[in-house]
Amino acid sequence: MQSVAIIGAGPAGLMAAEVAASNGVKVDVYDAMPSAGRKFLMAGKGGLNLTHAEPAPRFAARYGTRRAEVEPWLGAFGADALRAWAHTLGIETFVGTSQRVFPREMKAAPLLRAWIRRLRESGVFFHMRHRWQGWQGSGGNGALRFATPLGEQCVQADAVVLALGGGSWARLGSDGAWTTQLAGRGIQVAPLRPANCGFDCAWSEHFRARYAGQPLKSVVASYTDNAGQLHHQQGECIVTETGVEGGVIYALSAPLRDAIEAQGSATLHFDLAPGRDLQRLTRDLSESRGKRTLSNHLQNKAGITGVKAGLLREGYNQAELDDPRQLAARIKACPLTLTATRPLDEAISSAGGVMFDALNAQLMLRDAPGVFCAGEMLDWEAPTGGYLLTACFAGGRVAGLGATNWLHAAAALKLRTPL
Repeated sequence: MQSVAIIGAGPAGLMAAEVAASNGVKVDVYDAMPSAGRKFLMAGKGGLNLTHAEPAPRFAARYGTRRAEVEPWLGAFGADALRAWAHTLGIETFVGTSQRVFPREMKAAPLLRAWIRRLRESGVFFHMRHRWQGWQGSGGNGALRFATPLGEQCVQADAVVLALGGGSWARLGSDGAWTTQLAGRGIQVAPLRPANCGFDCAWSEHFRARYAGQPLKSVVASYTDNAGQLHHQQGECIVTETGVEGGVIYALSAPLRDAIEAQGSATLHFDLAPGRDLQRLTRDLSESRGKRTLSNHLQNKAGITGVKAGLLREGYNQAELDDPRQLAARIKACPLTLTATRPLDEAISSAGGVMFDALNAQLMLRDAPGVFCAGEMLDWEAPTGGYLLTACFAGGRVAGLGATNWLHAAAALKLRTPL
């Protein structure tokens, strides 16, 4: 029986394993961690956001400059197909108020347990604590080398699917060490960069001491890039010791990161009162405050308190805060200069990885026949909201089918080749 080695037991690798096993191929899954799906479980700890229910064109647009590469995967296995697949595992899903899709139980563990059980029943064999060390010899088709608790082991497989993850959350297995192995073989690999990440900024010591750890709720964050494109997101974020992180920040992290890399900094603006227009806000703040303090006036006339009020005071002098027009303008577009991304290992995901020019449409490496790549180790990125997971599942399916079809074609050619 033909065999395929799947290296990486996250969603992309497990989906590739399921597809290959269902097509009559012997499947072995290898992973460096003691158990499968460590990052998947962590991502679902606060509620597994499996996918998103928005229309397909808008869904595909979430992949930005990689839309052309990712959209065909979604056409074959998109959000609806992913939900239907989850149902075959006994996992019911629902659409939340934000159009995000969750399992009824909200957790990742029941889905992962049911999935691994089904994979084992279909003949998939798991080899844990096997850290991939590359290939024997100089080509990409030698025996696979693994560091294991029993020492180095070498494995021969007819095809390989690499699903090794990106470079964030190294403690869960995605340490990006594979980049050295592939780059050393001449494979085009874009440097790994933080995605869906937090940012640093220069808080005053007073602001940091008073507000670090507090949520900044009901805001609209916006950023205009050098091409004049406006990026904006409504929601909330968290003030940290070093800067900001959280939902609205993650949604804008790609253009902000790119701007910082190009220019050294990026200026984000917060609308701290999204329910009020500038004209109304100016009129309300222009009313006499009498003996009220500025803090009381902001609360009474603009609903601004706590961390929002503190943010208004960062970098502004008292005369500017006392001018109703300037104050209203600052509430509607409060600037925050970001100076750096947080480290890659802290990011939810990573950008960069195996470049699409190095792959064919079936995700096989052009310079290593029989070796396929899938998941976050490819050079694409997406915001949180179910988009990351959906593309990992869908891309894993493409790689699994690609490996299966390649093996079947090779077998058919061998049968037709005269001795």
